[in-house]
Parts: sequence; C-alpha cells; structure tokens
Amino acid sequence: MRNHTSLTRFILLGLTEDPQMQILIFIFLLITYMLSVTGNLTIIILTLVDSHLKTAMYFFLQNFSFLEISFTSACIPRFLYSISTGDRAITYNACACQLFFTYVFGITEFFLLATMSYDRYIAICKPLHYMTIMNPKVCKRLIFCCWMITLFIIFPPLSLGLNLEFCDSNVIDHFACDANALLKISCSDTWFIDQMVIVGSVLIFIMTLVCVVLSYMYIIRTILRFPSVQQRKKAFSTCSSHIIVVSITYGSCIFIYVKPSAKDEMAINKGVAILTTSISPMLNPFIYTLRNKQTKQALNVLVKKIILLSRN
Repeated sequence: MRNHTSLTRFILLGLTEDPQMQILIFIFLLITYMLSVTGNLTIIILTLVDSHLKTAMYFFLQNFSFLEISFTSACIPRFLYSISTGDRAITYNACACQLFFTYVFGITEFFLLATMSYDRYIAICKPLHYMTIMNPKVCKRLIFCCWMITLFIIFPPLSLGLNLEFCDSNVIDHFACDANALLKISCSDTWFIDQMVIVGSVLIFIMTLVCVVLSYMYIIRTILRFPSVQQRKKAFSTCSSHIIVVSITYGSCIFIYVKPSAKDEMAINKGVAILTTSISPMLNPFIYTLRNKQTKQALNVLVKKIILLSRN
C-alpha cells in the first residue's frame, strides 16, 4: 500500500455525517464493546478456574472467546476514538495492522467453529471414545492448525496488497480499514488480488461450512436414534448454543454477498461489519452461558467466591 507521493495516512469516512447519529452510534458501540469484552473475558476466566470446565468443548470455547475479544478490539476502539475526537485519519502502518489482525482473527473463528462442530460430533456420535480422541494434545494441535491455515491463506493477498499504489485518493468509505474499500481507491491493477480474495473467501466459507454441515448431519442422525425423548433433548441442548453462533456467523457472511445493487454494496458491507464486529461478539457469551448449565453453575460459584472475598 504505497504510492508515488509516499502516502502516510488514510481518511476513514465512518458510518454517518449526522452529529446526533454519531452520538447514538458511539453509545451503542461503547456498550456492546464493554459487554463483549466482559462477557468473553468471563468465559475465559471460568474455563481457567473451574475444574468442571476442563473438557475439549470448553477449551475450544475459551479460545473462541479470546478470538472474539481480539476481533472486536482490532477495530471498534479505533472507531470509538475517531467518533469522540473527530480525527478520522489513520496512518498507513496502523491501517495495515488493523487489516491484518481483523482478517486473521475473523478467519480463524471460522476454522475454530468448524473444529467445535467436529468436537460435538465426537461427543454425541462417539461418546465412549470422546476423552481418548479429544485429548488435550489433539485439541492444541487443532487450534494450532486453525491459526496456521488462516495465516497460509491470508499472507499471499496481504503481501501483494502492501505493494498497491494510491494516486488519486486516500479516503476509505468505511469505519475501519477494509480490503474491498482499499482496493476501490487503489490506482494499481487489483484484478489478481480481487480474484485471490474471492477464491480465498469461497474456500474458507465452503471448507468450514461443509465440515459444520457434515458434522451436524451425523449428529442429527445419531440423536434421532436415541430411544428416549429426554436423551434427545439433552443431546440437542449440548449443540444448541454452537448452532446459534454458527447461524449468526455464517448468516452475516452470506448477507454480504447477497447485495441488492452495486450502489448499496458499501453501505451493506459497513452494516454487516458492525454486526460482526460488535453485536456478534456481545451475543456469543450470553448464548453459551445462558444455554449451558455447567457454565451457569461455574458462574454462580465464581460470583459467590468474589462476594465472600469482598466481605472478608
């Protein structure tokens, strides 16, 4: 991302020019960001301190919560600063870093969700072998693979993107550094990078979605074979939280590619970006804790301990 005049900064247009709307957006994003960090941090603490939450499922949930905090922190605090100060400028290096971390954390989430669906498949379809198959060593390797595959996919287009030239404009029509918005204002030939981004996005989406769908096909088939209704309900309840999170994540991504017109493309992208970077990370901790007895019990125990310590 360089040009003939040594470009050192970009201007982020944000979401709106209306001062009153900016205040509402600032309050909304501040609240959702605080809830996101607090909720996901609570899950991380619970999975670390509670002995009952030491299974593979909660290990993956702990990593997912870390990714959620990192993902929302990569862009929301910078946007809040921009709204509060009116400073829409972002340096070239800061933009490149924001772009890198946003995509790394976001893409890794997709692979982790696919891994979590495989974990649920083993738990329900092969319960007697669950502890053997999903042992700590295997879980760590799966997390490592999620990160490595993400980096392998993201580095080629990113390395090419660092050589883009910007001649006419440095104004980005977005509230954060976004690949599509940057490609639009570049005066370089971006056709090859565009194709790489499209191919990479499709591969990530299809690979992870196929893994999720196949896992749940086997899960549903196995659950339907259970003799009692109570067993079926219990099995479905262990998957319900993950299904909801998967639906929100994949649903928002599908929405990006279902565009009514080219004119509304960027407005829709910004709207979906707000959904994925602020609302989804806020909802996920509540989905997992409110629909899971073990996490609710662990939370109650932790709260009681904190109250007792504060009294003493």
